[in-house]
Amino acid sequence: MRIGELASRTGVSVRSLRYYEEQGLLASTRSSSGQRHYTDDEVGRVTFIQRLYAAGLSSRTIAELLPCVDSPSMANSDAALERMAQERDRLSQHITELIRTRDALDGLMATNRAHRESLRTAMAG
Repeated sequence: MRIGELASRTGVSVRSLRYYEEQGLLASTRSSSGQRHYTDDEVGRVTFIQRLYAAGLSSRTIAELLPCVDSPSMANSDAALERMAQERDRLSQHITELIRTRDALDGLMATNRAHRESLRTAMAG
């Protein structure tokens, strides 16, 4: 199938599919006129790549995980699990930082509310 059909079947833009290829996440064969052609297997691969992106993984990390799919083995599975654990730890740290930032903003909002109330009281009196 050509790139437009793969895009249609997966709900992924042609531009994204080209990017996946540039990053080594997806492969195609080329016709004599240079058009990309994909197999039906690529539909599942694109869907899998989308799930990894939805989990917050970068294209570089996804490329590190794909050997587990392309060449299943205990070593590749162990490496993929370790890489996913590292990503989970990174996300957990980011969540902690976001909570800290949200809490600081909550404090600023409370200060602002108190200040507004004091202005309102001063203007009323």
